[in-house]
Amino acid sequence: GRAFAWLGGAVFVAALFVGGRWFVLDLAAPAALPSTWPTAAALAWNVALFSAFALHHSLLARSRAKAWIARLAPPALERSIYVWVASLLLLAVCLLWQRVPGVLYAVEGPARWVLLAVQATGVGITIAGARVLDGLELAGIRQAVGRLRPTNIRVVWPFTLVRHPIYLGWLLMVGAATPMTLDRAVFAAVSVVYLVIAMPWEERSLVAAAGPAYQQYCQRVRWRLVPGLY
Repeated sequence: GRAFAWLGGAVFVAALFVGGRWFVLDLAAPAALPSTWPTAAALAWNVALFSAFALHHSLLARSRAKAWIARLAPPALERSIYVWVASLLLLAVCLLWQRVPGVLYAVEGPARWVLLAVQATGVGITIAGARVLDGLELAGIRQAVGRLRPTNIRVVWPFTLVRHPIYLGWLLMVGAATPMTLDRAVFAAVSVVYLVIAMPWEERSLVAAAGPAYQQYCQRVRWRLVPGLY
């Protein structure tokens, strides 16, 4: 079980690295070769492909799905199984994505450095949020080794900014990309729409798990994703 969890953590890190490189380098350039797929078909495939990855995050995180997994595997490996599936699906998105040629816009000059600063801010917020949540727990390793930290609501930065700072970091990273190729735009748009739809579901699960403590946190930190907007 421990080996399974540690290997899953390694696959998780590898998938993040591959996904980051793929978005930063591969999707930054228009498709080098003409696609064998019609544009509409490629776009539909890409949306469906990412939707499968996104739906996994919502469906396997629900209580019923967790209970089903618990009947098939030790409870300590439930999170690790989730991580394994998420990592493999992310790799599948990178490998099976159908390139669509086209550039919506490309920002140059000083404005480009502004967008890069926005992306760097997103990276910083994401890392800070992951440190608060504990990366080993997110990867399912602490559960497998039986060293879980006490469950509590830690109202520290960046969780004092919004309730889902890791999602805010994601929004800044994908939304401020330049050049904005059609591939990047589809990936960014579908992922952000998913986050907006999924957050209320996720918060219902958090209320069920933490009860009044999370409700009080929601009252203290009003905004879910973007301060002053949502």
